[in-house]
Amino acid sequence: MDVYTEPLYYEIAFSFVNPQKQADLFEEFIRKYSRIEVERFLDLGCGPALQLRELAKRGYEAVGLDIHSEMLEYVEERSHQEGTTIELVNADFNRFTLEKKVDFAFIMMGTISYVKSNNQFLAHLDSVANSLKKGGLYLIENFRLDWASPDFFGPESWVMERNGIKVKTTYDIQLKDTLTQMLTETMVLDVDDQGRKVLLQESVDTKMIFPHEFLTLILLNNKFEFIGWFERDQMKELTRANLDNIILLRRF
Repeated sequence: MDVYTEPLYYEIAFSFVNPQKQADLFEEFIRKYSRIEVERFLDLGCGPALQLRELAKRGYEAVGLDIHSEMLEYVEERSHQEGTTIELVNADFNRFTLEKKVDFAFIMMGTISYVKSNNQFLAHLDSVANSLKKGGLYLIENFRLDWASPDFFGPESWVMERNGIKVKTTYDIQLKDTLTQMLTETMVLDVDDQGRKVLLQESVDTKMIFPHEFLTLILLNNKFEFIGWFERDQMKELTRANLDNIILLRRF
């Protein structure tokens, strides 16, 4: 079974995330760098949409986009329980259109890495640009800046538990082809749901985009201003590459 077909287990796996602090950080970036008032947010590859649900609770208009219908159904159910409304879009974040533009777009948890070519990444930038008002911000979390880190390749694992459900997550990146800069990413969720065992797995090939290659693609796209590389949990510019990071762009 695919990891994205079981949103509850996926949410538990990443429940170490603090959406309140992340939403606070978004608002800090907005106050300093946005050139427009922000009322409407777009979460790309939203998954369970922890940050977007928090923003909806704060009274913002919220749009969640994901290619997996199971995730969107889960977000709709949770937002109803939480007394909020979230607009849902079933689409690929590399090629999409919105009926109404947003003031701030974001993509979390390294989801930006799910591209297979530079052309696909440029198409992604075009889609975001066409959906974002001029002067609005695009925030990207956990881009692969520190590709030379000893922690970059190889497996890492962690265990999270909620209401008697234990999820062990193993995430692995392996080099597939140096010439084409292709990697193979594998995620496994080993679930113990009060004695019921479930194994979920996903493996996908993605393209490694190096930091200055990224900047060149931004220039080539010519729709965004590069604001900077920042630490993941505070509005502080990086002085060296870090796997935990935020990139901030602003729409021309």
